[in-house]
Amino acid sequence: MKIVVVSAGLSSPSSTRLLADRLAAATLEHVDAATEVIELRELATEIAQHFVTGFPPARLASALDAVAAAHGLIAVTPVFAGSYSGLFKSFFDLIDKDSLTGKPVLLGATGGTARHSLVTEHALRPLFTHLRALVLPTAVYAASEDWGEEGLAQRIARAGAELARFTTPAAVPGPGAAPGVDTAAAIAPRSLTGAITSVDPADGFVTVPFEQRLAALRVP
Repeated sequence: MKIVVVSAGLSSPSSTRLLADRLAAATLEHVDAATEVIELRELATEIAQHFVTGFPPARLASALDAVAAAHGLIAVTPVFAGSYSGLFKSFFDLIDKDSLTGKPVLLGATGGTARHSLVTEHALRPLFTHLRALVLPTAVYAASEDWGEEGLAQRIARAGAELARFTTPAAVPGPGAAPGVDTAAAIAPRSLTGAITSVDPADGFVTVPFEQRLAALRVP
């Protein structure tokens, strides 16, 4: 099993990489997995070249392949102008449209002030939902004043446990699930709130009219 960590921090060391490392460590407390860290600042030139030429240089191709093959993904970006960084977005613009389908993704972001704390919800979560990833409920934002605080440590621990849960085959069997079923894969077509994000008729999904749903709620 492999967890891939994508960090879009621009400095070395960076708070973005620090958060990414702590999220990975929290995940590994619950699951036995190998990890690979992709530092996007080291691939900035290759990313630009790919946009211009249409062909990824070797290091970038390796990074894209690693993300596609990962059992789980941790993606962390600094906040620029109230959203994810351009480097972060550019990298995921190059990801094959099907590479993240059903893949558990843990989101993280860092910024100088708590005023940007909703960036994980209004920017990051929609991006990975569009890529049909299985975005985990807990996203972690770390402002400058959060470091060393108990609240940040608790959020990191909870997020790491969630990623471990959804990357472990058959770790969370649902109602009526057969033994050995990879639950994360089984729920991949749905969001964590139960909304269907992609439906294949071959999967046997049946659309129930809204009126019928209401009728089923009526008290006899």
